[in-house]
Amino acid sequence: MADIKVKLVKSLIGSKKDQIATAHALGLRKIGDESTQPNNPQTQGKVKKISHLIEVTEA
Repeated sequence: MADIKVKLVKSLIGSKKDQIATAHALGLRKIGDESTQPNNPQTQGKVKKISHLIEVTEA
């Protein structure tokens, strides 16, 4: 499977605690942070949960 690049584009302020925890699990803490993650069902679930806060591209 290919990797995906996840970038935080909106602030976590005002988000629910579980969404903040999901962003931190993906390695995203501040706006502009990027991380490369494996494209698997676990990562896809995390991405779906905070899709309104991030941008996803193929790595």
